[in-house]
Amino acid sequence: MIDPFGRTVSYLRVSVTDRCDFRCTYCMAEDMRFLPKAELLSLEELERLCAAFIRLGVRKIRLTGGEPLVRRDVMRLIEALGRHLGAGLEELTLTTNGSQLAQYAKGLAAAGVKRINVSLDTLDPEKFAAVTRRGEFSQVVAGIEAAAAAGLAVKINTVALRGVNEHEISAMLAWCGERKFDLCLIESMPMGEVEYRAETHLPLPEVRARLERDWTLLPSSYATGGPARYVQVAETGQRLGFITPLSHNFCEACNRVRVTCTGRLYMCLGQEDAADLRAPLRARADDAALEAAIAAAIARKPKGHDFDITRAATARHMSVTGG
Repeated sequence: MIDPFGRTVSYLRVSVTDRCDFRCTYCMAEDMRFLPKAELLSLEELERLCAAFIRLGVRKIRLTGGEPLVRRDVMRLIEALGRHLGAGLEELTLTTNGSQLAQYAKGLAAAGVKRINVSLDTLDPEKFAAVTRRGEFSQVVAGIEAAAAAGLAVKINTVALRGVNEHEISAMLAWCGERKFDLCLIESMPMGEVEYRAETHLPLPEVRARLERDWTLLPSSYATGGPARYVQVAETGQRLGFITPLSHNFCEACNRVRVTCTGRLYMCLGQEDAADLRAPLRARADDAALEAAIAAAIARKPKGHDFDITRAATARHMSVTGG
């Protein structure tokens, strides 16, 4: 699939649920209203949709949420998608808050998942509870340890937040280095009606300058197909990624689209234009019609987002679109 700007779309992010057992301050409102079950795609519909994207050239699928592992019977979907590995699909992975990993780590590895991203913004249990509003730090750490024990490569995702974790990012880098985890730092994104966004936004060039006082950051050609730009940390050998949607947007090389748990295909995280793929699925359209609907949407993929930290780019919370 080639978009109007000559970019190959080979990466699909799929939200399997809008629900989450956390309420992270930069991601969700504290009093979230979740979708009725009837509006969500079934696991079978999600698998059929992913299969269509694979036929059209998607080579990497990342499952997201909400929190993907709180979706009932989600392992049925993961196992079904795992059967596409080596038959068009090259990588199946997911982003998780880690709360359910202790239960699912071995099953994920058995299904063909090789690596996962775990969201972790602080190593301070009290601060973790405040940021997540209800998360249990020890439960997440136990999940991360279970994932590593199961043979999954773990990458930690940390949202840089001024006044929250800005002075412990170096410690997070050290913690990850001791465990041979890669670390990816992310600028907060202006989506949804999330409080205090401008006050907590922390540009990553500022963070990098601070880190370079303590660490030697070397150029790296490593890439995962996502938006992160990587360096290598000389002292530990680990990789450190930077996702900078505001200070240095990554749109020029965008290769991804997102499907929500209701079957809406967003060609850009920061734009409202979307295609309804649930309608052809529930009308039992044949594969050709479903693929035509996807191709028509890709033909509308915009050049880039319009993120501005002073205002919400979209009314959607990040959890609705899928990470």
